[in-house]
Amino acid sequence: MDASALSKLLSPEGWALLGVLPPYHPDAAMAISERLRGEGFDTELVAAALTQSRLRAKAHEKFGDFAEGMLFTPEGLEQATRLTVAAHHAQRYRKAGSERVADLTCGIGADSLAVAGMGIGVLAVEIDELTAALATVNLRHFEHAEVRHGDGMAVDLEAEGVDAVFADPARRTRSGSRRHDPAAYAPPLDDVLALRSRVPALGVKVGPGIPHTAVPADAEAQWVSVDGTVVEAGLWFGPLASGGAGRSALVVRGETSTTLSDDGAHAATGTLGGYLYEPDGAVIRAGLVATLADRLGGHLVDPTIAYITTGTPSSAEPSLATGYRVLDSMPFNVKRLRAYLRERGVGRVTIKKRGTAVTPEALRSQLALKGDASATLVLTRIAGAQHVIVVEAL
Repeated sequence: MDASALSKLLSPEGWALLGVLPPYHPDAAMAISERLRGEGFDTELVAAALTQSRLRAKAHEKFGDFAEGMLFTPEGLEQATRLTVAAHHAQRYRKAGSERVADLTCGIGADSLAVAGMGIGVLAVEIDELTAALATVNLRHFEHAEVRHGDGMAVDLEAEGVDAVFADPARRTRSGSRRHDPAAYAPPLDDVLALRSRVPALGVKVGPGIPHTAVPADAEAQWVSVDGTVVEAGLWFGPLASGGAGRSALVVRGETSTTLSDDGAHAATGTLGGYLYEPDGAVIRAGLVATLADRLGGHLVDPTIAYITTGTPSSAEPSLATGYRVLDSMPFNVKRLRAYLRERGVGRVTIKKRGTAVTPEALRSQLALKGDASATLVLTRIAGAQHVIVVEAL
């Protein structure tokens, strides 16, 4: 979408058209396009409206029903923070007593939307002119939110009366590939981190693959997962580091959220018990498997593998790990495993793996399964040796 298409989309006719389009479905898009052009609608307007309809449908995963009143670009939607996570970001600014937050790389305005929703003043800055225009539309209901087209890193924070800063540097190239090196972010991470010398209340959204060695010692680094998928990490400084410097994990499942913070625990390793727990990805990325093992009253099956075992089922923070009852275990051997499954009439298997080079697809073909029963297999190491653990979900 270019400026001309956006102008037509924001006209009374365009906005009304966008509001009456049926829920987007790819099979119906062509017929709707032809019908609207036949009714005399401008071709560019029809294309822009259908594009927004498609993006809004996709945006429901991140924004729910709020997506129906927003405008998007594909790139802006890709980078935008999920609204549930943005709300957690905004809570930090509210608890810190922030009165005017500068969102220096606001994109389509997702985080600014959440902060403004807390009643906090927002200065949202976006370097891309079209994206800044979309952010203006998305923040239109908040009089205390100002959107500005420009370079956020050039903003005079002191002159603007800003007492807190948020930044979400771009982590994709123009071709769409990910930037894994923080120095390759746009703007570079070090440049953003330097702002905390001017405004101590600084929050920075980074990729979840950021190495622990790249995290400053004065940051609270929090890895976040939503419904089982790790979506981001955040670096929080000064009064925004509500958990203090260190590492933490935020696990969001539906309407609930659980936070796990580093308590310095050291995980013991022991024999396989009657229950196996697979930590959430945010817990693993944050390096808090030992902390979770201590919380669950368990230990690791191998010092290098993120599986926790206990002798009894644990009720502590069930959202932080997926639990299984251990039915059997054996050293890994395809012939023995095939015979084991055939004896039990297993024709379908779910294969989970960690710490092994075996691929589920190759193993499944080697097993030549037959039968009506199903089983869940965990391929992993126990005390350094390859094993198969047969489990059932709790």
